[in-house]
Amino acid sequence: MKVLLGKKLEMTQHFAQDGTVVPVTLIEAGPCTVTGVRENPAGAQTAILGFGSKKGVAKPQKKEWEGLGQFAFVREFLVEGDAPARGDQITAEVFSAGELVNVTGTSKGRGFQGVVKRHGFHGSPKTHGHKDQHRMPGSIGAGGVQRVFKGTRMAGRMGGEQITVKNLEVVKVDAAKNVIAVKGAVPGARGSFVTLSATDGDVWRA
Repeated sequence: MKVLLGKKLEMTQHFAQDGTVVPVTLIEAGPCTVTGVRENPAGAQTAILGFGSKKGVAKPQKKEWEGLGQFAFVREFLVEGDAPARGDQITAEVFSAGELVNVTGTSKGRGFQGVVKRHGFHGSPKTHGHKDQHRMPGSIGAGGVQRVFKGTRMAGRMGGEQITVKNLEVVKVDAAKNVIAVKGAVPGARGSFVTLSATDGDVWRA
């Protein structure tokens, strides 16, 4: 099994044996519980993983997860090879130091932002008749069509999107605490949920 659900803890640094300082992100990865296995419309098998716990759960989920717990974070993955069994536990031991993983999370929400912060526009000069125009978007294109083209970069909601960072190296695995340290930064705020998967895709590999 090369997929895990987890929670971002914090960023810190790890000292390699040669004394090199490596920036790492600590992720509480697992234990994850297999809440069910089913077949999708295409005929492929999928496994559903649950992580964490919470109080308020809808009645259908309570019935589906009966005897397993109440999970805060649930995701479904394709299965290749032998399917797992309901109730199986997946821990951080499925990954080892030196492996490469993809980490998917939700980026920090930045609220409503202008084009300078959201898209990196340089703004207008601060001289020669540009009063109060320093961070304005400027022209948005031809006026004859009388509409705004889709995809035009403008001010709006920034962040809060699903982001995947690929090929992050696993620096250390603490199986006792179910904590994995990956090199570099991962998307999301502290305490947000993330998904770790092998670099060849979000697939359960038996």
